[in-house]
Amino acid sequence: MSARPWLLALLLCGALPAVAVSAEPATACATDATDLPVEALYGRWEARFGDLPALADVRMSQHPEYPGSVRGTIVRDGRSAQLSGDIDDAGFLILDESQDGLSISAVWAGELQPGSCGREFRGTWRNSGDDRTQPFVLRKTGP
Repeated sequence: MSARPWLLALLLCGALPAVAVSAEPATACATDATDLPVEALYGRWEARFGDLPALADVRMSQHPEYPGSVRGTIVRDGRSAQLSGDIDDAGFLILDESQDGLSISAVWAGELQPGSCGREFRGTWRNSGDDRTQPFVLRKTGP
């Protein structure tokens, strides 16, 4: 008698534990920001601007008025500002920053980084007052 039918018999009668195999596919890593659900933007992020050593703390959650968008805050150098935005049709993360909650003081435009699975964007931050720009890196650090 070969070992295979004997092993199968033990498995069928419960003498050996069965190994469950999930029928659901593993969650795929988004390679394009347009494939990224808005919920992937929720949570805590760190932002670095240019070659400045200090990191800024960013927190984003669901926008209360626009379900497909985010709203959040950024704290850098001890100052806080509001953020709101989404992923546009071209796949860019677009965030509006407001120092006073009324007018846009800066705009962020970033691209999802390959292999980051939605956890890193790189792009350009532009000051609305004087059009000064600075590169930024935004990395997710927590839920």
